[in-house]
Amino acid sequence: MAKTVDPPADGGDIEPIDLRAALEERYLAYALSTIMGRALPDVRDGLKPVHRRIVHAMRVLRLDPGQGYKKCARIVGDVMGKFHPHGDASIYDALVRLAQDFAIRYPLIDGQGNFGNIDGDSAAAMRYTEARMTDVATLLLRGIDENAVDFRPTYNEEDQEPIVLPGAFPNLLANGASGIAVGMATSIPPHNAAELCDAALKLIEDPQADLDQLLKFVQGPDFPTGGIIVDGREVIREAYATGRGSFRVRAKWEREEQGRGGYVVVVTEIPYQVQKSRLIEKIADLLMAKKLPLLADIRDESAEDVRVVLEPKARTVDPELLMESLFRTTDLESRIPLNMNVLSGGKVPRVMSLKEVLAEWLAHQREVLLRRSQFRLDQIERRLEILSGYLIAFLNLDEVIRIIREEDEPKQVMMTTFELSDLQAESILNMRLRSLRKLEEFELKKEFDQLSAERADKVALLGSADLQWGRVAAEVREVREAFSKKTKLGKRRTLFADAPERSLDDLAVALIEKEPVTVILSQKGFLRALKGHLADLSNVAYKDGDGLKFAFPALTTDKLIFLSTNGRAFTLGADKLPGGRGTGDPIRLAIELEDDQDIALGFVADPAARRLVASSDGNGFVVSEAELLSGTRKGKQILNVAAPVRLVRAERIGLGDSVATVGDNRKMVVFPLAQVPEMTRGKGVRLQRFKDGGLADLKVFRMADGLGWSDTAGRTHNRSEADLVEWRGDRAQAGRLVPKGFPKSGRFT
Repeated sequence: MAKTVDPPADGGDIEPIDLRAALEERYLAYALSTIMGRALPDVRDGLKPVHRRIVHAMRVLRLDPGQGYKKCARIVGDVMGKFHPHGDASIYDALVRLAQDFAIRYPLIDGQGNFGNIDGDSAAAMRYTEARMTDVATLLLRGIDENAVDFRPTYNEEDQEPIVLPGAFPNLLANGASGIAVGMATSIPPHNAAELCDAALKLIEDPQADLDQLLKFVQGPDFPTGGIIVDGREVIREAYATGRGSFRVRAKWEREEQGRGGYVVVVTEIPYQVQKSRLIEKIADLLMAKKLPLLADIRDESAEDVRVVLEPKARTVDPELLMESLFRTTDLESRIPLNMNVLSGGKVPRVMSLKEVLAEWLAHQREVLLRRSQFRLDQIERRLEILSGYLIAFLNLDEVIRIIREEDEPKQVMMTTFELSDLQAESILNMRLRSLRKLEEFELKKEFDQLSAERADKVALLGSADLQWGRVAAEVREVREAFSKKTKLGKRRTLFADAPERSLDDLAVALIEKEPVTVILSQKGFLRALKGHLADLSNVAYKDGDGLKFAFPALTTDKLIFLSTNGRAFTLGADKLPGGRGTGDPIRLAIELEDDQDIALGFVADPAARRLVASSDGNGFVVSEAELLSGTRKGKQILNVAAPVRLVRAERIGLGDSVATVGDNRKMVVFPLAQVPEMTRGKGVRLQRFKDGGLADLKVFRMADGLGWSDTAGRTHNRSEADLVEWRGDRAQAGRLVPKGFPKSGRFT
């Protein structure tokens, strides 16, 4: 039972509350503050509060594009003191990013001084750098003095700040945004402003336009650092339809001839948000670790533009294969996420599609147009009222002068005499004598007529949705022309292409240093790879009581196949084998081999080759080596056998057309290879029939070349086609005793 807490004697009050409820309430308040006041941009102007306050503060300081620069320390001080009560470092970091043309597609700030670079170097301290706004920022502010948006008190209620900017520029998609809030995040890559304007105009023309129609204009992201997007159109469409996805961006490269058949690869554009210095450092590390066997050297020859030179190992290296290997292992290929999680209406965070983002931006533009038009109409009404009073004064000028000179309350008398409003009477009393010239009367009438026409235009605009959308479309066209693809800033930088079709095997080989090795398996199952192709294995050391089982030459780029006695095929990469300094590692660590089974034989895989596999009871079939390859530790069942039967041979066929089999009973039969079927898995067919024992050995050979073998003395024997007549027959026959001179071991070698 909870203990009751008595209130303190000094009159204070203690209110018991539920801890869980208090934590939920306060964490929710913190989360909402983070989502709305820090991390997520507003869909209408594409800005977070800190960026909005920086632009607003620069407007207050009158840092227009045509004006002089001011120290960034002054700007940061104003932002922090008046609008954004947070650390100056965070404000300056945000300001710097708005000025970096490699970080933001259409910079909002024109910086003077060191604002960092693509290598990742930091900007100079704020006391050294200067800044002013760009034309993009002035577009975002257009109409802010015309009641285009609402203002709210600042944090100390000493000033006012805009809740959102008018945003005549499609900033959210054009410049993108990224941020991590509580329980949600946003990541929007930059896009081409001209394409966005074209899509917006299409949406104004046809509000029911679907995503496919909009994607005829918006091709995809347009990064400030260029690059090439290698995703298909379907992937891009799905990302824009759901508001979630990602884009594969690759560096742009070209082959540069060096003479005498040599060449280098020159990288001129790198993926967005990749630091060039770190990229080169990582490639150099991989090069030192011998993980990029196709690459000989890397140099950074960048000046104003990016120029990273990659030197291949040899002139015969395929440049596409070289770059594919780099794309797989380095940041020369990067995946840029898309998560259009933004504040809809400045209040509700949600993931929006491309059409929804454009539609909400256009709705905001229409709202701004209506507010600006109403503001201007109110100004016109006020001015027309004043002008009407002036015209009445000119028509009755002598009486007006008399009233002013003789009456004690001239204002009230004029209002009564001429039926003037308070504003009109006050304006007449404030007129200067010089304004009583005849010329001024003509000017007043001219101004009155002009304002009357403008008032009629504004009234018509406010009363017609078609006129409103027409005016919005005209403003969007102005933005499109200002940032046309014909301009230096508006030209599309990121291109689209299909990634070259390269097999995974080719790429895997390209990432391995090609070196000759000798693969050795000991009798107790210890596997290793000695450097070089060794002809003499007599000096190879083993553990006590162990010895050589079999060995064969290979290259580190080869795939190795090991066949177990129970008919399973296992695949290992030659580059993954332990070196020859020790006695090797147990092969059972690399594959899942059953305790009662052993490795029968091993060889280098050749997917184009075929082998005749056979079991100890004389069954077998032909199988392609491509079917023996496996990507798992468990391997792949090929020959179906049951104990005590085991796999004994897997003879490579080559150009052979005949098969010779020898049993434990020393009987041999020779038959055409065509009688053995080709299969991918199974028990096979009977190769030779035995009364006792089983299969001792087999050999595949060309009948035209004859059948050869070596005896224990090292002498070579060969029987021609005519000599083999009595042993030739069909498969599954018992055969006849082996020819004279055949080894007593019962094996051909």
